Formats: sequence, structure tokens, C-alpha cells
Amino acid sequence: MRVCFVSRRFFPAISGMSIYALNLLRQLVAGGHEVTMVSQYYGAPAKRRVYGGGPPPPVPGVRVIGLEALGEQDGGDFERDITAMADAIAAAGPFDMIHAQYGYPTGWAAMIAARRLGLPCVVSIQGGDGHWVGSCCETHRLAMVRVLDGAGAVLIGGASFAGEVHERLGTPLDRFTIVPGAVDTAHFTPGAGATGPVRLLYHGRVDRRKGVLDFLRALPSVPGAWEATISGIGPDLDAAQALAAELGVAVAFTGYADYDAVPALYRAHDAFVSPTYAEGFSNTILEAMASGLAVVSCRSVGVVDCLTDGVDGLLTEPGDVPALAAALTRIVADGGLRARLAAAGLTECRQTYSWTAVGARIVAVYERLRDHPQTAFDEALPLTPCRFRAEPQLL
Repeated sequence: MRVCFVSRRFFPAISGMSIYALNLLRQLVAGGHEVTMVSQYYGAPAKRRVYGGGPPPPVPGVRVIGLEALGEQDGGDFERDITAMADAIAAAGPFDMIHAQYGYPTGWAAMIAARRLGLPCVVSIQGGDGHWVGSCCETHRLAMVRVLDGAGAVLIGGASFAGEVHERLGTPLDRFTIVPGAVDTAHFTPGAGATGPVRLLYHGRVDRRKGVLDFLRALPSVPGAWEATISGIGPDLDAAQALAAELGVAVAFTGYADYDAVPALYRAHDAFVSPTYAEGFSNTILEAMASGLAVVSCRSVGVVDCLTDGVDGLLTEPGDVPALAAALTRIVADGGLRARLAAAGLTECRQTYSWTAVGARIVAVYERLRDHPQTAFDEALPLTPCRFRAEPQLL
């Protein structure tokens, strides 16, 4: 099958979508499919500092087409980039299937291209598109509703995330095909362990919505011998560094970590801390579980689909800093608890979240839609004020 995969942001961006895209592309190539990726990226230095950026690098077996998001970087002109994406998809064909990650702008552009080319279209809802895109303005609300109602198939990571989108935008639950996140269990493997201070790791986008500031606020109340690392870049990196200095907590900020270097980063730690407020399906939690780390996270959308409190992780309420401090205290003080949670998480990853199984489920969706081209929908959208036009990287 000739597949066009449309990525919101690909490496070297700091994004779980990049990890998802890379692993799916590898599975498609391994399955003998002909794959083209069209990926947006940021070129402006100020934007690249927030999320990483630059043209997407080569992916073995995949034709990679990078499109700089010029409109986003010029006042949040998403419409300009949507036109560029749809034109690039049409020029790169022929294809049998278009699959976009993120409902808007990439999913919207993919649907436009699919309708014009007479092709089926799959859209994966993977994060902010389900959590907040559409609550920002009428333009994006209508676009998201039309994507959710009109795409040939809508993939989503878990029942809790589907429930949130249903409550927020009214999408019938039977519109969703639940396909969980996945992790490369050959790439992420447990380390040998170490004695000494318990090593706590936060890895991912440094963003208050991911709970990184809550992690820092909890640390002064955690007794015992521990070390803490914050890996990544993001919109709140400066705020996190300033808060650590204000609180007087010793935290190593290690910056951007290339995907190939991340397994060693996990293996150099004992516990993973992700006090996130919401996820689509957390790639970093799966990576940590596959790496044999105990996980501390929150009872938030996207997390409760892969972690059970006291079984394969410790969960607190999002934003509850005292409860987070108490959970971290348990993790630091109780080596048996760390080992039990880590072992359960590792088993769960290997049995449920392998890319071989998840990739096969996605290809089955392609096969089901192969002879069902994108139906017509209203492409006209009103242009209304939107808070994300000032900070489009947060969309």
C-alpha cells in the first residue's frame, strides 16, 4: 500500500508525536508498504528553542518531505500552512491512503487533500488536539468537529481520552477506533540498577501542563537520599530553572536528548516522574516502563488507560503537590515498592504495548478503508480571533 503519513512535528522536535511517527513509519516499511512522510517543522531560531525544529532527518525506507510552518511562524497563519500541506500531498502522490496525526491543522489538511484526490483518510487524535484545540476559537472548533465527524477513521489512544473529546466537542464515542500507544521494547530495555541515592527522572517537554513545575515544588518535601534530573526543552524551561533556584533544590537540567540517546538516560535512573495534567497516551511513560523504572504520575486523561495506582505505578491527583511529595517519598524510601512497580510495568509493556501489535491494528484500519474515499465536507471556515495565533507552537 502507498501511504502518505502527515506529521505535525517530527524529530528533532520534542514531541511524543515524533516518537509515534518514527515507530509507525518503521512498522509500515517493515510490512512492505511504500511510505512518504510530509512533516511540518519550525525554522525560526526562537521557535526551535521551545520545541526543537529544523527539517526532518531521513528515515530509512521512507521518502521524507519537510514543510517549514511559515504561516505559524508569521503570526499564527495556520490557513497558509494548510494550503501548503494539501498542495504538497497532492504533488507527492500517487497514494492509496492518507494518515495524519493531530486533528488540526494536519488532519484538516489531510482531509482536504484526500477529498480532492479521491482517497481515504485516517486521522489520529494524539494530544492537544483532543484536550484544547477547538476550545480556543470558533474556527478551530468547527475544523475539529468536521475532522472528527468526517474522517474515514479517527484513531485515539484510550477510552478516557475519547470520553474527554466526546464531552468537549460532542463526538459520538462510536466514531473512535481505540488504538493504544506503543513502545519499542527492543530499543528501551532495563538497566542493571545501582546503589546510592534514588535517581528521579522527568523527561519530555518542559511544560507546566506536563506537571514539571509541580515536580519541582514537591521535591523540598521529599526526605532521604535522592537525585533529580529534568531532561528536555519546552515553553517553561526558563520558569523551571528559575523555580529550582528559588526553592534551592539540586536538579540537573540536561536539555535536549536525541531519541537514540534516551534509552541510556532512562537506564541511568530508578524512577520516572510524570505529574501530567492530561495526555493522549503517554509515550514517555511507556518508555520508562519498558526501561524498568517505577512510575509516579497522575489520575489524568490518557494516563489512567495505561497505569493502575499501586499496581504498575503510583497516581496522585493532577496539581496536588503534597500528594505528589508523599508518593515520591514512598518511592525514595521503599526499594521493594520500586522493584514491584517496575516489574509490573515492564510485563505490561511487553505484553500489551509492542509496536508489532499496534502497527498491525493500524494497517487493519487502512485495509478496511482502502476502497472508501474521503466524503465531501464543508471546507469553508470563518476566521475568528484565537489565542493560539500569538503562540502557535502551543496548539
